[in-house]
Amino acid sequence: MAEIVPVAEDPFLCQYKGFTFVKDAFTPEDIDLLEKFEVRGSDIFQVAYPKSGTIWMQQIVSLICNENYRNGSENTTNAVRSPWIESNFSNQDYSKRPSPRLFTSHLPYYLVPKSLRNKRGKVIYVARNPKDVMASFYHFEHMITLAQESPDFEHFLKKYLAGHVFAGTWFDHVCGWYSNREDFNFLFITYEELILDLRSAVIKICQFLGKQLDDHELEKVVEQSTFKSMKVDPKTNAMPEDFFKKDKENFFRKGTIGDWKNIMTVAQSEMIDKIYQEKMGDLPIKFVFDIPRENQA
Repeated sequence: MAEIVPVAEDPFLCQYKGFTFVKDAFTPEDIDLLEKFEVRGSDIFQVAYPKSGTIWMQQIVSLICNENYRNGSENTTNAVRSPWIESNFSNQDYSKRPSPRLFTSHLPYYLVPKSLRNKRGKVIYVARNPKDVMASFYHFEHMITLAQESPDFEHFLKKYLAGHVFAGTWFDHVCGWYSNREDFNFLFITYEELILDLRSAVIKICQFLGKQLDDHELEKVVEQSTFKSMKVDPKTNAMPEDFFKKDKENFFRKGTIGDWKNIMTVAQSEMIDKIYQEKMGDLPIKFVFDIPRENQA
C-alpha cells in the first residue's frame, strides 16, 4: 500500500498516490479496491475538479436518465442517486443498482476503475475556467468544516498553486483527464457551456448518452437544471448536517462567469494567465473567462 502523506498547510488533508484527499472522507483501502471495480457498459461517471459544476451535472444526468425524477415521483437526493464512487466504497454493494448506474467523482484519471479506462461505461468530464474555480474554492473553504480557512486570497492562491488543497491543482486534474481522454468513452464539456446555452448542452449530453427525449421531456430537464431552480431544490444540495458552518449553509453561491474579477488583483490574474499558458498551451481547450452580466442566466 502506498504511503499517506500529511499536508502541512491544512491538517484536514493528506496525499495518497499523488492525489490530495480530505482525511476524514477517504480510506486508502477504498481507493485500492476501486481500481478493480467492474464497470458496466451502461455506467455513467460524472467527473470534475471541485467547484466546476459537479452537482449541476449530477442533476442534468439524473433528469435525463430518470423519468421518475423528472416528473417528481422520485424524491431521492443527488448524492444517493449518483454516489461518490471514492467515498466509503468498501461498504457499498453497487452490484444491485439498476442500470444505468450513475456515479460521481473528483478523482484523477489514474485512480478510477481500470475497466473504465478500457472504454467501458461513459465519462462526462466537466471543466470550468480556472480563475472562477479558484474564486469559488476560496469562498467554499470558508463555508465548510473540513478545511483550513485561508486568512486572505493571496495566502489561498499560494496554497492552491502548490496543490495543497483538496484534489490538488486544477491544471493537473484537467490536463490529466484531457490528455488521456482517448482511453475513455469520454465527453468533455465546460461549465461555461452550461451557463451560456443550457438547452444545447443538455442536447449534447443526451446525444453522448444515446438518450432520446421529446421536446416536453427536454424542456423539463432544462427547467429543473437552471441555477435558480437547483438553488431552492433540497434534492440537489443535500449535505450532511456537519458539512457547513452554522452561519454558511447554502451550497450554491452565484453560478456565474467572471466572478474572479471581484477577488483577484491584476497581478494575480496575470500570474495565472502565465501559468495557464505554460500548463495548457498545447491542449485545444478554450474557456470563457468573462461575459456581460446580462448574458448570464
